[in-house]
Amino acid sequence: MTAPIIHRVTTLDLIVRSQAWPFAQERHAEIAAHFAEKQRERPKLWNGRVLIGRDPVVDQDRFAASYFETDFASFLAWRDWGFPDKAVFNGFGMGALRASDGAFVLGVMGEHTANAGRIYFPSGTPDLDDVKDGALDIPGSVVREIEEETGLTAADYQAEAHWHCVVSGPAIALIRVLDLKLPGDAIRDRIEANLAAQEHPELAGIHLVYGSGDLTPTMPRFVTAFIEQQFAAR
Repeated sequence: MTAPIIHRVTTLDLIVRSQAWPFAQERHAEIAAHFAEKQRERPKLWNGRVLIGRDPVVDQDRFAASYFETDFASFLAWRDWGFPDKAVFNGFGMGALRASDGAFVLGVMGEHTANAGRIYFPSGTPDLDDVKDGALDIPGSVVREIEEETGLTAADYQAEAHWHCVVSGPAIALIRVLDLKLPGDAIRDRIEANLAAQEHPELAGIHLVYGSGDLTPTMPRFVTAFIEQQFAAR
């Protein structure tokens, strides 16, 4: 597998257009059957509307791409079947929460989710709530996902000005470091108290990463590559 490539960018230019997805149209029946099977395994899966990207370009400090709307069932089948349409990519924002003692704060996905057991930064597949004035608002998406998953708001962290555009095959993670004022243990306790108060929390727990020894195989490669680069720069 090709190692992820990381670009540092300051501008995100992500236009949202209405366009058909031949993969979803041509394999509609197979996709519906696949999603029905996944729902039997995890009944809380919801076939909402999501955004998927195409035509990514990194030009100096700018990342540009176009996005279009599809249903989650089609996105999930594309992912589960090994990304058969190479013309599109999964592009999403991530908030790399960094505690005052240097620990990165990651979430463990709950068993009812499509990524059960996986460990990564708060994030989510972009959806229609993330569209503003015809463009995909990744900064807003990150703020929303962090609050939904952890209870932390924009007042709890200081965002770096730039983004780390981590290209890992069909996935492009747009990661922004968010510095917290509390140490890792205190942040973990606060988030887990918030999770305990939720009826259906998206996260099953919090995992702190102080060094490479805290990385696990359940973390996507774009996450571990980013963290390794961060530790190497210290």
